[in-house]
Amino acid sequence: MTWYNIFAPRSFQRARVRVRAALELHGLSRAHKRLLLLGTDSLLILACLPLAVLFHSAPPATLREPTIWAAVLTGVPVSLYAFHWFGLYRVVLRYITGTTMRSVAAGAGLGAAATLVTALTLGAPLPAGLALTHAMLVLLVAGGVRFGVRTFIRKPALRDATPVIIYGAGQAGQQLVAALNLGLEYQPVAFIDDDARLHGATINGVRVHPAADMRMLATGWHIREVLMAMPSLNRSRRRRIIARLETLGVEVKTIPAMGDLVSGRARFTDLRPVTPEDMLGRDPVPPRPELMQRNITGKVVMVTGAGGTIGAELCRQIMAQGPRRLVMLDVCEYALYTITTELRDSLGNRAEPQLCPVLGSVQNPARMCAILAQLEVQTVYHAAAYKHVNMVEENLIEGMHNNVFGTRVLARAAAECGVENFTLVSTDKTVRPTNVMGATKRLAELICQAEAQRGHGCVFSMVRFGNVLGSSGSVIPRFRDQIERGGPVTVTHRDVTRYFMTIPEAAQLVIQAGAMAHGGDVFVLDMGRPVRILDLAKSMIRLHGLVPYLIGTEDADETGDIAIEITGLKPGEKLHEELLIAGNPEGTAHPRIMSASEVALSPVELEALLDDIWIACKAFDLAAIHRLLLEAPLDYRPQTRDIHDIMWQRPAPSKPAVRLRVVDARAGTSASVGG
Repeated sequence: MTWYNIFAPRSFQRARVRVRAALELHGLSRAHKRLLLLGTDSLLILACLPLAVLFHSAPPATLREPTIWAAVLTGVPVSLYAFHWFGLYRVVLRYITGTTMRSVAAGAGLGAAATLVTALTLGAPLPAGLALTHAMLVLLVAGGVRFGVRTFIRKPALRDATPVIIYGAGQAGQQLVAALNLGLEYQPVAFIDDDARLHGATINGVRVHPAADMRMLATGWHIREVLMAMPSLNRSRRRRIIARLETLGVEVKTIPAMGDLVSGRARFTDLRPVTPEDMLGRDPVPPRPELMQRNITGKVVMVTGAGGTIGAELCRQIMAQGPRRLVMLDVCEYALYTITTELRDSLGNRAEPQLCPVLGSVQNPARMCAILAQLEVQTVYHAAAYKHVNMVEENLIEGMHNNVFGTRVLARAAAECGVENFTLVSTDKTVRPTNVMGATKRLAELICQAEAQRGHGCVFSMVRFGNVLGSSGSVIPRFRDQIERGGPVTVTHRDVTRYFMTIPEAAQLVIQAGAMAHGGDVFVLDMGRPVRILDLAKSMIRLHGLVPYLIGTEDADETGDIAIEITGLKPGEKLHEELLIAGNPEGTAHPRIMSASEVALSPVELEALLDDIWIACKAFDLAAIHRLLLEAPLDYRPQTRDIHDIMWQRPAPSKPAVRLRVVDARAGTSASVGG
């Protein structure tokens, strides 16, 4: 409730409501409203003449000259016609903006010119200065009345609008204020800007304040939302600003990126909450065109796992480089349909590049050879894999089949069918793996290294990196869902850290790394600094305008809005991820891509190991598989070994027991009975 509602007499408030209802004129047609405005403007133009005489210090006898009034009366229809011509009477008063003043100025100027011409013709004693003063008063009064009516109509509705502070008083901020003033949802009350030259200035009726006034303004106006209007700001500075806003207990929203605004894909009013991608993403290094094009432009390219997070982004990046044909392989029909539809919509009526969506599994040797040979594939990006740690841990057999033997099938098919370049999308979990997923991906790396040693002519390489922001199964979508449900937000450990990278940057670096390969290369992407997951959870909660608090710990604080629960590390999870197995990486032609020198198995040694694992998988012998992983040169270090140690100490099962375990495994009961 405002001071007006408290202190204004009730009779005056009722009169104000009646006047406002009369001004809104709901019962009149557009034609009748225009006639009313024409009459009002006519009276205003005539009423400005006495004011002009007063301000111009002309003798009062001037108003008694009939020829002067005749000249002014001649200018009235000219001004009204100019108002109509320039669209003044098509403007809805509720949504009038500053651009309307151009129409008013044009009408006032043309009317003044007509008045002077008539005065000269009639010999009226009308000085040019008096005519100019009259035109200025017409401009001010006709424009002021319209803006006054707009304020009178909108002010009661704005009482329900959300007061917001806009961070950034540049061009984007000014356009955002102008757009918000057309609606009734938000009421901009202050600008915040780091440019000291703007402090104290008023832009579009909104005062500019320094960042030091943020807390005072947020408290005084009961601010719940802050809108960031800096679409071209680099990510490092954006992170500092967001960290400053987190402490205010407000929800932070931002306008779309400048590229989306320029292309027309988004508008200034398309506000969205600030996401962890805005906080964690680094300023990307522009991709090098020659590296992006080397293995793609004019060639037939295949992406496996094309419907996944990285696979889909690889397809988008590849399309931008002009391949002759893009083959998209995935075992999931819906995921393949989604990315295919998106890319076909982006192509429009263009015939190239040709899109070939293929349903199939990399575990099918005949299918892979047929695809690679018939479609004449030259470059393969192998992103198909089971990557969720817990799921692979509990479904070990399928994880082995897909991640290990699927990679062997595809790599052999690529070598036999004349593929020129084969790039494996790997993970940081292959480094001293503590889970089955990491071990399977390390075996996939060894397969590619062994194929490179065979010298088929196909250039094999691997690109290793950590988590990508917003991928399926990432903690960020999970945290967001938990916050929207009211909590608790679950974090495995207080000190757990992870590397993060944006999806587009990761895909671009994978393509550029593959272009630099010579055979058997292990590329490691520069992931920046690891992020503490507990801090990430707290930041996400604060950016929703809520207060986080810990539960289930010694220093638990039960005061807040959203609880954070420490659940403990799950089987196979590391406290901190690594990117290198041993030694220091070497630099490459790209500042974000490093090359690691790691020991590989010979093809003979690897085949013997894979044959043993294959036999164990066929027998659903989990104990044998774990033993082989431990004995293999993977540096496999499972964290939860109590169950498996017991299994390894069991005597070999008899024939009926083996049959029973196979049935249980196919029923999918649990990892302890066969994955």
